Amino acid sequence: MTSLQERIVRHSPSAGPRSAGVWGIFDPPSGSAQYVVACPSTRQAAIIDPVQGFDMASCRTDDDAAEQIIDLVQSNGLDVRWVLDTHPHADHLTASHELKTHFAAANGIGEKVRDIAALWRDFYNLPDAFDVERHYDRLFADGDMFQLGALPVEVMLHPGHTLGSISYKIGGDAAFIHDTLMQPDRGTARCDFPGGSAEALWDAIQSILSMADDTRLFIGHDYPDDARTEPQWEATVSDHRAHNIHVADGVEKAQWIARRQKRDATLPLPQRMLAALQINLRAGKLPETESDGHAYIKLPLNRF
Repeated sequence: MTSLQERIVRHSPSAGPRSAGVWGIFDPPSGSAQYVVACPSTRQAAIIDPVQGFDMASCRTDDDAAEQIIDLVQSNGLDVRWVLDTHPHADHLTASHELKTHFAAANGIGEKVRDIAALWRDFYNLPDAFDVERHYDRLFADGDMFQLGALPVEVMLHPGHTLGSISYKIGGDAAFIHDTLMQPDRGTARCDFPGGSAEALWDAIQSILSMADDTRLFIGHDYPDDARTEPQWEATVSDHRAHNIHVADGVEKAQWIARRQKRDATLPLPQRMLAALQINLRAGKLPETESDGHAYIKLPLNRF
């Protein structure tokens, strides 16, 4: 297999007692980066943005990515306390429910997922669907704090890609910033989904780039191509401020918004989006089976 077909794992080691150890795992079908984050002194761990496999053509799910996370956790002697999503994803299914159940851990997402659920109830014409309080143990507000072993975790509302996206800053030098920035050579994430906002995403990115220069920023996706065939998902604040092709120092807000909106107008919907949102607003738990023993999803026609 080539590197773009492999679930590559890389370890970003802890730099001290207030610095998390981070394992990133690349999921080739969705271009997603999923993370296992651990406190170096207690071995308590969090899983961030885990992937549940989904083939759109056959509507089949699989546990391959989640099983890789389970193996990684076990081989490193980690104690999983949290399974965290940054937002309801449009390009892959979350494995939150599966991993929360496997590890008897708590799961969480941002509190504005309630607003996202209301938006998508209308698109699917499912007025009673998506009881997010039932599927998530914690709905985080901007500024919430909790502990991962000896490491403080700060929740930051960073909307724009969605109206309720959050980032997690763990310890003194690691932030998990989802679909805000891409790698410096790829720029920034799209913001044209329902509830998205280019202006809000600009403000979120500026908040991220105001962190200390040596903060490790872990992104949600990478899409390598002929120019760079190896997937990447980590860079520092200083890397982005110096080299990000969209938002390096000196770029003006109006200039970036115009460029982002022009680019977004050319992008198709993610292939899995209309299936994924319906499942991710249930923390990745599939709909209840019907009388024939099978579960079904509902897709809106001619809405997008």
